[in-house]
Amino acid sequence: MGTVVDDTASVEFHAFFERHYAELSRLAHLLTGEADAADDLAADALLALWHRWDRVRAADHPVAYARGVVANLARTRIRSAVRERRRIALFWPQREERTENPDVAGVVDVREALRRLPFRKRACVVLRYAFDLSEKDTALALGVSVGTVKSQTSKGMAELQRLLGAREVPQRVHAAMGAAARGDTAEGTRERSGGAEGRDR
Repeated sequence: MGTVVDDTASVEFHAFFERHYAELSRLAHLLTGEADAADDLAADALLALWHRWDRVRAADHPVAYARGVVANLARTRIRSAVRERRRIALFWPQREERTENPDVAGVVDVREALRRLPFRKRACVVLRYAFDLSEKDTALALGVSVGTVKSQTSKGMAELQRLLGAREVPQRVHAAMGAAARGDTAEGTRERSGGAEGRDR
């Protein structure tokens, strides 16, 4: 009997993997700004889900659970990168090669602007406008209240409006999702930015 249960769980997980891996990878890409790391983060998230699959399969919203795992992994990766940059700056303070002299009015694109947002604002904006999630589903994925999603999304969109100087910010964020799906401009974005930036809260 145990084998039948295990086989059923394996089939269910495989179907979940096939259905949601690409979406989770795109989410990781938009949250971290790192195309190369996105697939690894999605795979790590799904491995974590497999280890607790009994709990995941019993959840009311397994996909929201998965998005939350990706968001937590992305936050951890960004914090680690920030700490590493600070350590390097302590040892080589004379080599502060900052790319923060932003010509925001004309140069910065959507992904670069997203990386300037604090993590929670970025996650809310990405889930609401790139993934078209409702406020309730976004709150569920991030483990926060709907009120927090509303305020963080509003503040995040206001900051993007200021950075991008464009009125069609929601459409541009959604377009960035499509570009991430196709892998467009990943190399160019990475070369300009040098990886994930932004404050982490």
